[in-house]
Amino acid sequence: MSFMSSSSTRFALRFATLVAAVTLSASPIAMARDDGREDRHDHGHENGHDEDRGDSRIQQGFKIAPVHLNLHGKNRALVGLGSYIVNAVGGCNDCHTQPAYEKGGDPFLGQQKRVNAAGYLAGGRIFFGPIISRNITPEKSGLPAGLTREEFVKLIRTGIDPDAAHPQFGPYLQVMPWPVYQDMTDRDLHAVYEYLRSIPCVEGDPGAPTPTGPRC
Repeated sequence: MSFMSSSSTRFALRFATLVAAVTLSASPIAMARDDGREDRHDHGHENGHDEDRGDSRIQQGFKIAPVHLNLHGKNRALVGLGSYIVNAVGGCNDCHTQPAYEKGGDPFLGQQKRVNAAGYLAGGRIFFGPIISRNITPEKSGLPAGLTREEFVKLIRTGIDPDAAHPQFGPYLQVMPWPVYQDMTDRDLHAVYEYLRSIPCVEGDPGAPTPTGPRC
């Protein structure tokens, strides 16, 4: 015996169809199809589908960025993801900002964390011998450390220093954990690069064998 009227039956059928459509859209095949579209947008300035899918890494990346970001002409989704990688995973500030934290804002001393925004990623930390962290903020050209995206990815993948700053150690970057970062996906490296394009330029070329003068 049926307890549903014809109108109730039609409603139930429409509801079942909607549930099936939502389930299919969330299936691995559909999600893989979405990922493919995102990858094709990496090189452009479209937002892609990351934010539409509510990627929490992108949202968190914008939340924790310690400096003002210039998003003009940038892929916003990649900038947010790049900030998350740089500031919450990669620890880039620890080596490329000197000092890493503002006075009174050092978490290692039990203080509320405040990143040194004025010198953010401008290099200058001395390690051993001639090894000094480089300035990886954008130059006047808008290129982080003067590198195109292709050059940046190649540097991370191979570890070869394009400046050959330390020939006594061979062609490879020292201290920089590129052997770890080289296994990141292209998309993640593109995100890091896009984020670095969006941060403020800071003057100075510490560690560079031939400083090029005014950077900004």
